[in-house]
Amino acid sequence: METDIRRVVFLRLSVLVILAACAPINPTAVAVYQNDKLAEVMARGTLIIATDANYEPQSKLLENSIPDSNTKCSPAQYTANQMTGFDVEVAVKVAEHVGMEPCFVTPPWSQLVAGHWGDNWDIHVGSVAITAERTESLYFSQPYYATPTVILVHEDNKNFKRPEDLSHKRIGVCVGCTFEAYLKGTLDIPGEQVQFRIEKAEIIGYENEEPAIADLSAGDGVKLDAVLTILPLAKQALASGKPIRILNEPLLFTYASITLDRYGKRDPIRLLSEISNIISDLHSTGVMRQLSLQYQEQDLTQEAARYDISALNQLLEP
Repeated sequence: METDIRRVVFLRLSVLVILAACAPINPTAVAVYQNDKLAEVMARGTLIIATDANYEPQSKLLENSIPDSNTKCSPAQYTANQMTGFDVEVAVKVAEHVGMEPCFVTPPWSQLVAGHWGDNWDIHVGSVAITAERTESLYFSQPYYATPTVILVHEDNKNFKRPEDLSHKRIGVCVGCTFEAYLKGTLDIPGEQVQFRIEKAEIIGYENEEPAIADLSAGDGVKLDAVLTILPLAKQALASGKPIRILNEPLLFTYASITLDRYGKRDPIRLLSEISNIISDLHSTGVMRQLSLQYQEQDLTQEAARYDISALNQLLEP
């Protein structure tokens, strides 16, 4: 009798397996994966993060570093142990909260802020400031810190005392940055009133501020008259012994967020919402403050925590 019962159970299970195999795939379930960025990331097991390879103290690729041997990252990507910096640590924390392994890539800044990433990476964590223009191509998370923009001049210069003194002067900025938009008079930060204090500057463009600061260091007025950059990078340059000084008070404040591409193949809204929730949690628990103190030697997170991201209306259908 026991043998007969086992046969009946086995036959019933076999029929169920055959029926399940022959049944049509649920198109709704497939659509959820195909159209949802968060589902894609979770299925893959990695979060592919774009950042800058040389933007201390925000991010830096460690020379001669060896990838983690136990990784799901592809050979073309860097593992977390190969990168360091404030932006990098924020990215790692986000990946940990999502339950994914962080994998890093380092494409050019101009490509990162332009959108249309071709799904080559999932998010960009690179001190990207919120601007009205960028919301046309990118989604922005809750900001993770607020960046003071400062003016650097050569230490030998005695003539520049106010931002207005740099009107019509040669100023180095990164191409596509908020600094360039500021000098052009086109910078629009939602929720902020921007005062344009420098008129008709001669804009000298760079991929990032590092080579601009190097040119400024060549001598007062030799290649540049000034450079616009964020305060943490300015302090890093000063600490490294560059012959520069910070001019007066910050020129303006911007809000740095994690960005996602509006033009990817899959809907990023669930991933965006998840990241914003994680950022808010890192603010409320004090983790973001500690990271800022560790890498930037000051707390630049409080204004970012208070920023009302809903004012962008970016979750509405375009």
